[in-house]
Amino acid sequence: MIIVMMGVAGSGKTTIGKLLASNLSWQFADADDFHSAANVEKMRSGMPLTDDDRWPWLERLRSLLSSWIQSSTHGVLACSALKQTYRDRLKVSDEVRFVYLKEEEALLRERLQVRPGHYMKSGMLDTQLATLEEPHDALTVDASRTPAEIVEEIKAGLTLSSQGEN
Repeated sequence: MIIVMMGVAGSGKTTIGKLLASNLSWQFADADDFHSAANVEKMRSGMPLTDDDRWPWLERLRSLLSSWIQSSTHGVLACSALKQTYRDRLKVSDEVRFVYLKEEEALLRERLQVRPGHYMKSGMLDTQLATLEEPHDALTVDASRTPAEIVEEIKAGLTLSSQGEN
């Protein structure tokens, strides 16, 4: 199984994704690490990415997920996956499952204000919220709870044991 931990900036994708992957002894990847330098600079300057900016990034992520499937590797990918078309592109197999970390806007803004050194600033949250197409085919989790509680809810919702079996 591969889990794509999705949501807008500040929802906890990386924090929860790392904790879940560690708990299950699975691989972890952060989609932010797959952006081109040009995309990172664009976001750092406060400009939102366009679909044209995102397609090569999504193809790199699709390749990663495909390689995990081909090697029978369980993994967790932290990725915004804001639009259904993006999620459709990432669903390389029925083994790919989406977990939507849903959070109130006020808490998202608060989290982004205190996040040190990240290129995604709170001003870009408006663009992400406008772009977000909430998924209908994902496990939706309240991201305001503690990371440990969220991980346990995901494991229960996807029927995962601590060894990562399903």
